[in-house]
Amino acid sequence: MLRAFLRSFPTAAAAVAVLCLSAAVIGSSLAGFQLMHIPASAGGQQRLLPIYSVQRQDKKIAISFDAAWGNEHTQAILDCLDQYNVKTTFFLVDFWAEKFPDDVKEIAERGHELGNHSASHPDMTKLSEEQIQKELNQTADTIESIAGVRPTLFRPPFGSYNNSVIKACEGLGYRVIQWEVDSLDWKNISTEQIVERVTRNIKPGSIVLFHNNAEHVEEYLPLILKKLTEDGYEIVPVGQLIYRENYSMDHAGKQIPQQ
Repeated sequence: MLRAFLRSFPTAAAAVAVLCLSAAVIGSSLAGFQLMHIPASAGGQQRLLPIYSVQRQDKKIAISFDAAWGNEHTQAILDCLDQYNVKTTFFLVDFWAEKFPDDVKEIAERGHELGNHSASHPDMTKLSEEQIQKELNQTADTIESIAGVRPTLFRPPFGSYNNSVIKACEGLGYRVIQWEVDSLDWKNISTEQIVERVTRNIKPGSIVLFHNNAEHVEEYLPLILKKLTEDGYEIVPVGQLIYRENYSMDHAGKQIPQQ
């Protein structure tokens, strides 16, 4: 089609058309790269994205645990992390923190990062801005009263977000965090499947999702930590992996540092 199109014009006109088209493509690419958020195709509005992963030259990654239900496995998780000298991020729901304050305190005392996972574990996209703020502030107040630290990272329940959610969270000073590698430890799959899934998909800059009350966590966690450390990965809390400034975001929610 392109050849037919060019043959229908004089050579000079064709050259001009090609140059204009190239300039438009390059210009739009550069313009998109400068944005912190990626424009959506509909209506010319920006589509705001949470952070799924980070572009890094080193082999740093982050693993995280969502804590919303029981605590039967929390101590075993903390002991395993200590064994491998690994620090992580725990995203806490308010009703979990209220029910297990000693666990919240111990997680912080062992050097792990505390993140916000809402107050009542709702679908945040169905809430008003005022309701979103209430969810975040209530949880932050509880965490601060127990552990003496106020979270700055937020993970939306169910991974559900939209522009309104991200704007409300950023207005309160939060970075919204998703994940690049889902362990699927909440599903009825085996330890071997979880280990294979995580270790196969991990790469520098990945954020991994686990749950603190997953059935097989005492079995899969040491195997995964052993494999990742043997492969040369450095595991850090999410807050130490992400960039706070001078970055752009690609279409997949990956932070890219600006040169």
